[in-house]
Amino acid sequence: MFIITIVAALVFALLGWIIGFVLSKNSQKAIQEEAQMTLQNAQAESELLRQQTQEDLAHQRRVNERDNKARQKELLLEAKEEARKYRVEIQEEFKSERHELKEMEVRLTQRETVLDRKDENLSNKEQVLERKEQSLTDKAKHLDDREDAVSQLEAKQQAELERIASLTQEEAQELILAETKKDLRHDIANRIREANQEVRRTADREAKELLAQAMQRMAGDFVTEQTVTTVHLPDDSMKGRIIGREGRNIRTFESLTGIDVIIDDTPEVVVLSSFDPIRREIARMTMEQLIQDGRIHPARIEELVEKNRLEMDNRIREAGEAAAFEIGAVNMHPDLIKIMGRLQFRTSYGQNVLQHSVEVGKLAGLMASEMGENVDLARRAGFLHDMGKAIDREVEGSHVEIGTEFAKKYKENPVVVNAIASHHGDVEPTSVIAVLVAAADALSSARPGARNESIENYIKRLRDLEEIAGQFDGVKTSYALQAGREIRIMVEPNKVSDDDMTILAHQVRKQIEDNLDYPGNIKVTLVRELRAVDYAK
Repeated sequence: MFIITIVAALVFALLGWIIGFVLSKNSQKAIQEEAQMTLQNAQAESELLRQQTQEDLAHQRRVNERDNKARQKELLLEAKEEARKYRVEIQEEFKSERHELKEMEVRLTQRETVLDRKDENLSNKEQVLERKEQSLTDKAKHLDDREDAVSQLEAKQQAELERIASLTQEEAQELILAETKKDLRHDIANRIREANQEVRRTADREAKELLAQAMQRMAGDFVTEQTVTTVHLPDDSMKGRIIGREGRNIRTFESLTGIDVIIDDTPEVVVLSSFDPIRREIARMTMEQLIQDGRIHPARIEELVEKNRLEMDNRIREAGEAAAFEIGAVNMHPDLIKIMGRLQFRTSYGQNVLQHSVEVGKLAGLMASEMGENVDLARRAGFLHDMGKAIDREVEGSHVEIGTEFAKKYKENPVVVNAIASHHGDVEPTSVIAVLVAAADALSSARPGARNESIENYIKRLRDLEEIAGQFDGVKTSYALQAGREIRIMVEPNKVSDDDMTILAHQVRKQIEDNLDYPGNIKVTLVRELRAVDYAK
């Protein structure tokens, strides 16, 4: 209908134009006739166009209906195909699940069979246990009867003994225990005295002679342990160049070397601080070369640090080789030589650990030669006993544990491994050489001038000695003498007898050994003074 309306509008517009045109010819009649004729023609054409349009629309509806039916059939077929595929998938899934259920049923049947067998075995064992339990019950009952009989017999005997001795059981026990304790205390004191005298007679002479010979043939140089290194500058203007713009030079230096650079008001001095002596030495070498060269910038710092690291590796290897050659340790693994070389830059209480290791190796070898043991093995064990200190800052564990593990790793002799593990008493020594290494280590560490000790540690050790002595009953007062190498204890004479003093000295010595770490020996001396005063009148 919309199309028909448009066509009619066009026709009327054309008709109006024609009428206007005709009117402009000043022929009214002709215009009217022509207009009438045009109107009729337009109406006829309009009617014809309307009919044609209606037919087209009807035809289009029929075509659309056919297309819709075809599309519906196509969608229906697609839906049926999808349903068929889904049905097939569901059937396959059901088939797989049925197969799994069947397998599960078979497994459950097998497990049920196994459980039935186990249940049968348990039933049999339960019957056996019941029989055994019954047997034990019968035996227990028999033992109870026997115990009752023995108890009655003991009661009769005890009553008879009390009647004969005119003492109760408790009084007799106290009397016997008091006499036994008195006899045992006297016997123990005598035995301790005899044992100490025998040990001193048989061991002191030979030990002193052996150690004196070893000490007379050895000498060592020692340096003070430090955690800082001082580098002198040509002038104070060099401090600003070391710091660099916005501190970039000093930050680069600290990050590459792993040490702290301290620049304060001290004139012409820069302090390098680190607990790692190798890093501190690399930093010192780098700083001195930078000052001498004058070119101080991050790239130059990185170049010199890397160069000095390689130089330090060579120095460490050379120090290890020189020490191994001096001690006579042949065929040593290159890694062990490098580890020992690192000890050149490690100190303990002011004592250079590499020199200490060489000295312990020589001392152990000298004592081994006097006792007829393997000298080379003793020197090697003494040389390697502290190698764990070279890497104890990098590997978790004590230097004894680390050294033992590395000795095993590099296939060292079991005697050497045990000497390393036992030189601080962590494990029991299994050879004479292990005992000699421990003795050489104590001798090298404890002799005068070998080590430095801080005043705080020194005072604490003296205080601990006096506290240990003061905790025993009967001690009046105690004094630590000779720089902590002797503890002198005053006892109360009314509480501590002469026999008790020997036992008390032994107990104090044991307590000191268990609770304190100290170089050398500590002498325990007890003093008992009993004064009797009277006046003649």
